[in-house]
Amino acid sequence: MRSSGDSTAASGPFPLHSSAAGPGAETVGYRGPTACAAAGITYRQLDYWARTGLVEPSVRPAYGSGTQRLYSFRDVVVLKIVKRFLDTGVALQNIRAAVQHLRARGFQDLERMTLMSDGATVHECTSPDEVVSLLQGGQGVFGIAVGVVWRDVEAALSQLHGERVDTGETLIGNNPADELARRRRDRAV
Repeated sequence: MRSSGDSTAASGPFPLHSSAAGPGAETVGYRGPTACAAAGITYRQLDYWARTGLVEPSVRPAYGSGTQRLYSFRDVVVLKIVKRFLDTGVALQNIRAAVQHLRARGFQDLERMTLMSDGATVHECTSPDEVVSLLQGGQGVFGIAVGVVWRDVEAALSQLHGERVDTGETLIGNNPADELARRRRDRAV
């Protein structure tokens, strides 16, 4: 179990996935309005979080006027996690520390993780035993099962428009689960 306290040390932008040139690169991105709809946030929140480095678009950042940010599936999952923490009263400063902690570990196995918080500290639990241990220790008032958020975002994005990164083609009703399943199969071979 790992904790991220209320440290506010800023670190530079880190992608939530491998770079666009590397293996496993994102092939579908989601524009701001789509990311907002799937995460349940306002465009104003999305813009503020991108400008302050909380959750930046990892597929394509905005480069001045007229360019469109593109968010990866993982970016949208993190946006929804941030929204859930805000809804439960966790301070943005503490959420920022938790996101920085997740960035530092490379956002690996997000869908298998539970994030617990007592309102001041966010704890990462990767097994049921860690959740129980945290609760027995008197910590952890609420938790976010990231796998549930992951599936919620998959369902929401399957009803919205995605965009192919390489061609710019709009994908109507893109199902990120299909893309993730294909990538997992490709890695297994």
